Amino acid sequence: MPKPSAAHEGAGQVRTDGVAVNRVDAEALLRWYQETARDLPWRRAEVSAWQILMSEIMLQQTPVVRVEPIWREWVARWPVPSAMATSSQAEVLRAWGKLGYPRRALRLHECARVLAEQHDDEVPADVEVLLGLPGVGAYTARAVACFAYGQRVPVVDTNVRRVVARAVHGRAEAGNPSSRDLPETEALLPRQIDRAAMFSAALMELGATVCTARTPDCARCPLPKCAWVAAGRPVSEVVKRTQKYEGTDRQARGRLLDVLRDASGPVERIRLDIAWTRDPGQRDRALDSLLIDGLIEQTADGLFALAGEGGQPEG
Repeated sequence: MPKPSAAHEGAGQVRTDGVAVNRVDAEALLRWYQETARDLPWRRAEVSAWQILMSEIMLQQTPVVRVEPIWREWVARWPVPSAMATSSQAEVLRAWGKLGYPRRALRLHECARVLAEQHDDEVPADVEVLLGLPGVGAYTARAVACFAYGQRVPVVDTNVRRVVARAVHGRAEAGNPSSRDLPETEALLPRQIDRAAMFSAALMELGATVCTARTPDCARCPLPKCAWVAAGRPVSEVVKRTQKYEGTDRQARGRLLDVLRDASGPVERIRLDIAWTRDPGQRDRALDSLLIDGLIEQTADGLFALAGEGGQPEG
C-alpha cells in the first residue's frame, strides 16, 4: 500500500485511543507559518540546542517581548552550559532580572552544571535523557527535541491545547491538562519528520498570534475547517479566575529580591523590612519562602543575601 501523500494529511480524521478526531489541515497551516511566522531569534538556524533550552525555560509563563532582550544577553554571556556553570547562583539570579518565577534561573544554573559535567557541554537529543535534567519537564524536553533537533514528537503547551480544543473538538477552551494531550497531538503530526517539527511550531504560533484565549481572530485563521467555528463558536463553560499581582506574596517576594539583587553583598534585615511595609506578616512569609526555595540565604550573623553570597560582606 503506498504511503499517503503530504496533501492527504490536510483532511479527514485520525484515531486516538480508538476515537476518531478531526485532523488539522497540515498543508494550510504550514503554508501560513512559512509566510507569516514571527522572526523570533531562537528560531534561527544558527541557534544551539542550549540556547533553545534557555529560551524555553524563560518563555514559561512569560511573554516573548519580555524574554527576548534577556535571552539575547544570556546567549552573549553564557553561549554554552559550561560558561554558566562557572558563574555563581547570584550572578544568574541578577541576570534573570524581572522575568518572574526566579526558581527557573536556579534550576537552569543547575542544569548547566550537569550538562557541563556529564554531557560534554551538549544538550542531549533524547527526550528521556532530557527529562532527567534539572528543571526540564515534559513540555521542555519535547520542545528541545523538536525545535533543536527536528524530531517528530508532540509539543503541547497552552496555545497548542487551545488550538486542538477548538479546531478538533469544537470547544472554546481546552480545560485542564489531560493524559490524552500528548497522544492526541502526536496523531495530528505529519508523518514526514521535518514537516512534523515545523507543524509543531506552526500549531504553537497559531495559538499565540491568531487563536488566542481572549480575542481569537478567526478571519485570519489559515485552517479551512474548525470544529469550534462550525459549531457557532460556543461560549466556554470554564470559569477562569483572574490572577492578580498587586499585593500578592509574589509581589512581596519580588520586592525583597530586588533589594538583594541591587546589593553587592549581604544586607541587614531592616533593608528588607522597609521594602515591604504594607503587611509585616506577608513580608515574613515571603522571606521564609525565599529561604526555603534557596533563592536567598541568611548568614551566621543574621544578614541576608542572594544564593551563594552569604559569606560575602557588602562592599
